[in-house]
Amino acid sequence: MGDLMITNVSIVTEKETIPNGTVYIKDGTIEKISKEKDRTHATHVIDGKGENLTLVPGFIDVHIHGANGHDVMDATPEALDGLATQLPKEGTTSFLATTMTQSKENISRALKNAGEYIESQKREGKAEVLGVHLEGPFISEEKAGAQPPEHIAKPSLELFHKWQKESENHIKLVTIAPETDGALQFIKEICGKGVVCSLGHSSATLETANEAVKHGASHVTHLFNQMSGLHHREPGLVGAAFTNPELWVEMIVDHIHVHPEAVKLAYRMIGSKRTVLITDAMRAKCLPEGIYDLAGQSVRVQNGEARLEDGTLAGSILTLEEAAQKMQDFVGVNREELVQITSANAARELGVYHRKGSIAEKKDADLVILDEGGNVLVTICKGIISYDKRR
Repeated sequence: MGDLMITNVSIVTEKETIPNGTVYIKDGTIEKISKEKDRTHATHVIDGKGENLTLVPGFIDVHIHGANGHDVMDATPEALDGLATQLPKEGTTSFLATTMTQSKENISRALKNAGEYIESQKREGKAEVLGVHLEGPFISEEKAGAQPPEHIAKPSLELFHKWQKESENHIKLVTIAPETDGALQFIKEICGKGVVCSLGHSSATLETANEAVKHGASHVTHLFNQMSGLHHREPGLVGAAFTNPELWVEMIVDHIHVHPEAVKLAYRMIGSKRTVLITDAMRAKCLPEGIYDLAGQSVRVQNGEARLEDGTLAGSILTLEEAAQKMQDFVGVNREELVQITSANAARELGVYHRKGSIAEKKDADLVILDEGGNVLVTICKGIISYDKRR
């Protein structure tokens, strides 16, 4: 694997931003962080002198279905490998392979494939699959969105445990509508086993959402989209996201799923310590406009939007790089806040902050070099340069 030195860059660490600092990487981990020009010899050197570059932790996407023609529900190792190869181009170094509401058999196939891939994955410059996000089928028919309603099911602990076994215990996050029959007991049970429970695709009242939080729910799936909205007499799930400090909250910041002013409002309410940027991307990301498949449904991608034939939004073609830039340009987040919402918060809730989510010695060398405009120039996955825009 060798060694790599990145020098003359601003380094956003856990505790401070170091101007003109140096990071020394060896065997896939961060070995040393220096505030001065380091004289350590390295086989490979990236020197940012005079370029005003910033080094941040690699992005973590906890909600992504596909990209570049691949989809998690394809249930093939090639699909997951295609995602792991593509995502570093947008700065993403880790992700949760996200499933969809389909037949129980199709979900089983996708979970078995994910489990086998995760157990055997060789990073070698690719993004790491940290686990699975099970989005559906335990959701509300009223808020199905692009999830096929014919496959929606009531929460079942028996089914979940079967799927968890098939995934080799790699289901890390589950989206569920808390108002459905048996949901609260389901939430209590799976949270007690260390799985993150997310409230989403739901018509829940504020009272029901709050009860779900008491039972262990700690996450909200794509805020505003396919959930009960904020009303002055019934604040709904959006109100619960705003008022419960226990909840991490996803947002799709493409200015299509959520109006820019609503993003700004939500960020003021939620803040950098609870916001989690996601893409919710589908297989058409990185590909030309046209017609694509999503869970057996026809999706038209046009003018930056992915929609079913009836006009329903069907995921996105957003990159985390674009989402991060929009948060900087429109909301005004600084680089320290950016690290929280693109990496640190996800790492903390997934229980991997000891090795990811920040720039610190002995952590995985999952890193991104940004230019002055927030564009991804270089992505490093566990010490290996996975993407270099300058080449």
